[in-house]
Amino acid sequence: MALLNKKKRPDPEIPGSSLADIAFLLLIFFLVTTTINVDTGIGLTLPPIPDENIEPPPIKERNLLNILVNAQGLVLLDETPSSITEVKQKVKDFITNCEPGNPCVENLSEDPTDAIISIKTDRQTPYDIYINMLDEVIGAYNELRDEKARALYGVPFNALEETSEQYQSIAKDVYPKKISIAEPDEGNS
Repeated sequence: MALLNKKKRPDPEIPGSSLADIAFLLLIFFLVTTTINVDTGIGLTLPPIPDENIEPPPIKERNLLNILVNAQGLVLLDETPSSITEVKQKVKDFITNCEPGNPCVENLSEDPTDAIISIKTDRQTPYDIYINMLDEVIGAYNELRDEKARALYGVPFNALEETSEQYQSIAKDVYPKKISIAEPDEGNS
């Protein structure tokens, strides 16, 4: 009979009063220590807004290289199909036409300062193809500026930033980036 009168012990419990504090501290810890990747987008410097009263200068068709990237990802340079790997060299040839040491080809730009690269896409253009093509165009300008900096100063273009902005601007003036990105077509091309 003595066993029947035995008191039951309460079940052990974990104290819950500090769980909210611990969860809050963990939340703050993870918010402070976590880095969030921020997409920076495509880094392009836009020209100033043109004055509405001034008419834009006429552009000779010869000084304009039209690049179209269609919905299928096909790159057309002046309506000629090209691979993305050919874009850089063709842009460099277009820009450096008629420079000393280069024969003047009739359908390429008259001068590096007059050369304009016009890029147009469809709305369905694959994004990676567009970015790769844009990288090739910008890479062509970077290579030309690097070659000019090495010829003039004996150092790469990027090293000119450390020495003087004046020297860097000379290389930029010889090969100014004139890239026109047109509004995309609705598709069907």
